[in-house]
Amino acid sequence: MEKADVRERVKSVVAKVLKMDINQVANDANFIFDLGADSMQSLELVAGFEEEFGIEMDEDKALRIQTVEDAVQFIAGYLN
Repeated sequence: MEKADVRERVKSVVAKVLKMDINQVANDANFIFDLGADSMQSLELVAGFEEEFGIEMDEDKALRIQTVEDAVQFIAGYLN
């Protein structure tokens, strides 16, 4: 899967979980500091990524994903 496709799907999940317009989700946005995600929403993001891409994210590695681009890199690497 192309990184651009992964990026759009990641941004879609973020927008859905955080109840915001996808156009407000910048590639370099930090989930907590820029987008205002709380700890529960952070867990919902991980669950959303797992469901969207049919993957299972290691909890320790998932905790290191702080930005949209971190998620894209992780998921694209996992899928390839």
